[in-house]
Amino acid sequence: MTDPASSLADVNSRIARAADIARRNANEVTLIAVSKTHPAEAIEPLIKAGQRVFGENRVQEVQDKWPALRAAHAGIELHLIGQLQSNKADDAVALFDCIHSLDRSSLVGALAKAMDKTGRRVPCFVQVNIGAEDQKGGCAIGELPTLLAEARTADLPVIGLMCVPPLEIEPAPFFALLDKLARDHGLAGRSMGMSGDFETAVMLGATHVRVGSALFGARG
Repeated sequence: MTDPASSLADVNSRIARAADIARRNANEVTLIAVSKTHPAEAIEPLIKAGQRVFGENRVQEVQDKWPALRAAHAGIELHLIGQLQSNKADDAVALFDCIHSLDRSSLVGALAKAMDKTGRRVPCFVQVNIGAEDQKGGCAIGELPTLLAEARTADLPVIGLMCVPPLEIEPAPFFALLDKLARDHGLAGRSMGMSGDFETAVMLGATHVRVGSALFGARG
């Protein structure tokens, strides 16, 4: 499917179907359209079709392409879904409405300073390295209680956990583990699931799914 409105309708319908199977309300699931690397002209048709929540990886890319889009369309929410360097914390707090990649103590400190400075409390997900992969960002499962305690002491609004399961392995056990960790720590949010597995994620408790290629098509 190449028509953005049709792609959006298809993804929303699949979310609704998965939620129904799990006896959940589809309204509990926020679809984040992953617009990273896509130009404004590719994003605008999705906005016109009703999508308002978008995910980006890089501060600079947001500064380049989103001011005009936000000026033209009300109600846009931008979620930072990529790794965040501590020296970009000020920019991230100014530009984003939610941060999905809080994963270490130094970033807790940087975000707390940035939020205190601006008076803006941006909701955060703690990213968990759910598959214990050396090459991936995220807090180790064993370090999660300490990091959550530090974030709460710093008055960061942590609303949930985020994960990216290992590639080419059935994701369901990893989603189930993230769901359990979130429950154990009293967190309502679960940011999990992408284009290839978001239906499984919804059935296992996802509150936010990060979908790119199913909406925008595969990258060339």
